[in-house]
Amino acid sequence: MLRVLGVDPGLTRCGVGIVDIDPTRRATLVAVSVIETAPELALERRLLAISDALEGLLDEHRPDAVALERVFAQHNVSTVMGTAQASGVVLRAAAARGLIVTLHTPTEVKAAVTGHGAADKKQVTAMVQRILRLDAPPKPADAADALALAICHGWRGAASSAPRAAGELAAAGGPLTPAQQAWRAAEKATRARRLDG
Repeated sequence: MLRVLGVDPGLTRCGVGIVDIDPTRRATLVAVSVIETAPELALERRLLAISDALEGLLDEHRPDAVALERVFAQHNVSTVMGTAQASGVVLRAAAARGLIVTLHTPTEVKAAVTGHGAADKKQVTAMVQRILRLDAPPKPADAADALALAICHGWRGAASSAPRAAGELAAAGGPLTPAQQAWRAAEKATRARRLDG
């Protein structure tokens, strides 16, 4: 079992989702929350609030790995700065616990969860609900994005045991979801390109 903490970083709203991924790639919700800070607070206080809440979740749930959305260029510099600062808090908290942090792009996460790298937020949220077998879609979007990050990383982390996992799935009678099938195909194509190159 692999426990992954996914973080959709943000200064005002920082989504955090924790999932367990079993050897057959079945994902189960452990916890989900959104850490919010008020814009009128001093920057250092906002970052401290994110740090305290995140460290509490890390200590309570003890994940094996952390998945963080890769910061990408936007037109709004202040938004990029806030996202980068929140990401730094996550990186520091994980490093203090000896955890490896893996960065995933939004396109990579969408492809892993929905099978399509250009999926919209509504599609991602619907697939996260389906994959985790939730009664209702996770809200707000920051929470769904954090869970999608954790699922993406969990499925990627299971790639090295893909043949064994596939055998276990067949034995258990559990088919791969369309998103898992798309991810498996992408992994095979990537490996084939590496061998050809």
